[in-house]
Amino acid sequence: MDNHTIKTVFKEYIHPLDSKVIQKMIDQAQIDKYVKKFDALTFINAFIYAQLKQLENLQRISDTIARKKTVQRLVGIESISKSQLSRKNREMPPAIFQAILHHLIQQIHQLLGPQKANKALGELHLIDSSTISMCLSQCKWADFRETKSGVKMHTSMVFCDGISYPNEVIVPSARPANETQLDALIVPNKNEASRPIGRNGRQ
Repeated sequence: MDNHTIKTVFKEYIHPLDSKVIQKMIDQAQIDKYVKKFDALTFINAFIYAQLKQLENLQRISDTIARKKTVQRLVGIESISKSQLSRKNREMPPAIFQAILHHLIQQIHQLLGPQKANKALGELHLIDSSTISMCLSQCKWADFRETKSGVKMHTSMVFCDGISYPNEVIVPSARPANETQLDALIVPNKNEASRPIGRNGRQ
């Protein structure tokens, strides 16, 4: 995906996110209390961009933002360290992303009406992964890096009728890219098409 395409797709991702509504959620949760530089909206922008460019770690996100003026304009920040990204990632409560998802679904219902919206959405598959580091000397089978072993827990969560539940979990070694497990994680509904979305997913 070239830079022009990234810029266009990034704007399409950001457009439905009503910053005023999301900021109200953030204020209610007091996520940005005493924050001067790296607020929650900037965090969301940074990680949407990182997903589009498949930046696989916090150092690459930090380096890319510092190096590219275009990214700085898109994300809304000139520089951010790996430690600041990590700290903000820990501080962000999962409930805020659930609230944003509900907000986007409400917009679809308002735009299409309940019946068409339910048909269009079907079941949403939320796909993500978490890496679990392991001892290299004891777990050589878990191929990850030269200095340590690890596995990656790929999870597919189904969101349907306001209820979330786990649909599929795969735990291979950590080295292969996330995309290698997408086909196994996306299990289509036999009655209607599923639409996978998520930080590591594709529509």
